[in-house]
Amino acid sequence: MKRERLTLYGRPLAGFAACAALLGAALLPGCASTPSSRFYTLGGESPTEHAAAAGQATTPPFLIEVPTVDVPTQVARNQLVVRDSATRVTVLEQERWASPPADELRRALSSDLAAKLGTFDVFGSPHPQNVPVYRIAVNVGRFESWPGSRAVLDAVWSVHSLRTQTVVTCRSVETEAVGPGYDALVDGHRRAVGALSDAIASVVRAMSSGARAPTPGANAGDCTTGSTESTANGHAP
Repeated sequence: MKRERLTLYGRPLAGFAACAALLGAALLPGCASTPSSRFYTLGGESPTEHAAAAGQATTPPFLIEVPTVDVPTQVARNQLVVRDSATRVTVLEQERWASPPADELRRALSSDLAAKLGTFDVFGSPHPQNVPVYRIAVNVGRFESWPGSRAVLDAVWSVHSLRTQTVVTCRSVETEAVGPGYDALVDGHRRAVGALSDAIASVVRAMSSGARAPTPGANAGDCTTGSTESTANGHAP
């Protein structure tokens, strides 16, 4: 009896299966060698700050609001964007932020400031009207990553007392030396955020103590003080 062979588009099915198996075997090494992504975050308190925050009274004398942080468009992506030179950058597909940089910065600043000031962030939440609130706005002009060299955070920020309408606006430029590797680079950015929160906290403390023209700490950089009411009325701050 003559056997019939199944065919697909005129080719023996057995031969097609053999070709498919060989093609799959050739592709497997390429799939297996695809590098996995690594994720980094700016958040997280140090053990010292966490212990200090835990020892604070549960009813703080004032509250803070840390709204969304503005960042440059060129770094507003999940991939790490590193500097090769003054005019060239590289987008690293496998080295990524756990969330967009604006969110990473906001969460890190919120956590740092709450721990250092013994209060909590009520942004987006109802809060008692009889408790002073200080709104902290941050606009990042530069968020630069130079692998093996430095991490740079250049920001204009303000502290606005919602009760007195006093506003202190400052600029801080934080530059942290970093070692080789992306872990060291991210750690440099965390230190830069910590230095920025130190500067902001010094202004909040001065304003909460009743100082008419708060004197920022050494890290606060250039500052100016005014009032939103006087600006709205057309008067110089």
